[in-house]
Amino acid sequence: MARLAIIGTGYVGLTTGACFAHLGHDVVCADVDADKVARLQAGEVPIVEDRLDKLVGEGLDDGRLSFVVGAAAAVADCEFAFLCVPTPQDEDGSADLSYIEAASAEIGPVLPAESIVVNKSTVPVGSTRVVERVLGRADVTVVSNPEFLREGSAVRDFLHPDRIVIGCEDRAAAVRVLALYLGTTAPTLVTDPASAETIKYAANAFLATKLSFANAIAAVCEGVGADVEDVMLGLGYDHRIGAEFLRPGPGWGGSCFPKDTRALVRIAADGGYDFGLLDGVIAVNEEQFTRVVDKVRAAVGGDLADRTVAVWGLTFKAGTDDLRESPSLAVVHRLLAEGASVRAHDPTVASVADLPADLGEVAVGGDPLEACRGADVLVVLTEWDVFRWQDPAAVGEAMTAPALVDARNLLDRARWERHGFVHQGIGR
Repeated sequence: MARLAIIGTGYVGLTTGACFAHLGHDVVCADVDADKVARLQAGEVPIVEDRLDKLVGEGLDDGRLSFVVGAAAAVADCEFAFLCVPTPQDEDGSADLSYIEAASAEIGPVLPAESIVVNKSTVPVGSTRVVERVLGRADVTVVSNPEFLREGSAVRDFLHPDRIVIGCEDRAAAVRVLALYLGTTAPTLVTDPASAETIKYAANAFLATKLSFANAIAAVCEGVGADVEDVMLGLGYDHRIGAEFLRPGPGWGGSCFPKDTRALVRIAADGGYDFGLLDGVIAVNEEQFTRVVDKVRAAVGGDLADRTVAVWGLTFKAGTDDLRESPSLAVVHRLLAEGASVRAHDPTVASVADLPADLGEVAVGGDPLEACRGADVLVVLTEWDVFRWQDPAAVGEAMTAPALVDARNLLDRARWERHGFVHQGIGR
């Protein structure tokens, strides 16, 4: 088994490190935050991610996983160094490579001879060359190995991947990286670094396109009296299309889709292509936030000023505590801007302190029913299963009016309507 260094312990880095340790490798994970490293070394996982805490504990107990402060300390004895650091977005849509460059500069002088640096962060085309330049090591090979992890199912996605993509001109180095994944079963693609980097952006852009398409068809369904659930079911049975990512909702968000779609538009522009199609996908998503607010406004009689809105769900999807680019927060922000008061509940949000400081004043309820007390309308924005099983009668008694906007089509419409609720879904 191999000796691995993982630089960065965010969603990608921590999942990558824990899963590689699970596959039998010796893994050292590095972070610049000393307090975070101490907590991780004690087995405290700071993010909500299914099975990740179990794998971290297993790796620590077996001695195959450890955590240190600083990238240089992690790579001193490694065969492979995985770069899993953030690539935030600049105002023009381009990715900020400063963290990648800083990590590369730190590990360059201390990497063992003949080691391999693996770029797992989502980076613009050509970043492999940037890492090579900053490392300044002719004896070290840089490989692109993009991640395809979904928050909420990242461990499963790592251990049971749809594909493994390796971008490297040196086929021997590519084979060495592929060997790290022994124990998983998936198609593998070895290509050049630019193609590997493009695959990641293209995949996320296509999935975002499917989601925006589903929301656009939902708007059509509302206009013609069709049921989007049946339309998407009929569409998804076509094997050329598939059912995944054809569910309408309040819009898409998270740490990847918004950043990667905007980045690909910029990458295309830099390459001389006006990616109008993807611009449209992004525009449809922005429109969806407004369409949800329109439904809430209609549910309270046409004016949100001084109305109380109960919101179920704040994270960008169920199964994670990630609030980054959450469509729920985009909707809440618009509700507040129109003068509404918002009372919200999310299973992973304990208090207002967990919310972005620039969101505005939001009351956080300890349970779904508490968030509904005194509300004029209830809005479902994240598909947490706990919301599905709430008692409509109890919710109705807590509210001032039985108005419901289900932006995830999560709740049983007939059941809630039997309890007197006026139900608005998406595309229904």
